[in-house]
Amino acid sequence: MKPRSPSTGGKGRFPQTDYFFHSGFGQWHGGNFWPYDGEDRSRFRNFYNLGREYRIEAARERAKEMAVFALIVLTSAWPVLYMIVTVVKLLSKGRPLN
Repeated sequence: MKPRSPSTGGKGRFPQTDYFFHSGFGQWHGGNFWPYDGEDRSRFRNFYNLGREYRIEAARERAKEMAVFALIVLTSAWPVLYMIVTVVKLLSKGRPLN
């Protein structure tokens, strides 16, 4: 048996389609992708505030990490600087290297 095309009938073969479906975009404003009205605006604000708070918290954490990194760099640089000062003092006294 050959399959029938949708236009030939075949009762119960395809699900009934709702031709009056509304996608929930609200009133479409020509050219605007996001309709800023009522609750949608508050959702956008909440998302914006969440992103803003995340960036602020990330900046705080970054500042803490940079302070700890600077402390580690200074701590590790101290012996090197002390060695350079000691070598310069030793060479300035004019002692022989032997």
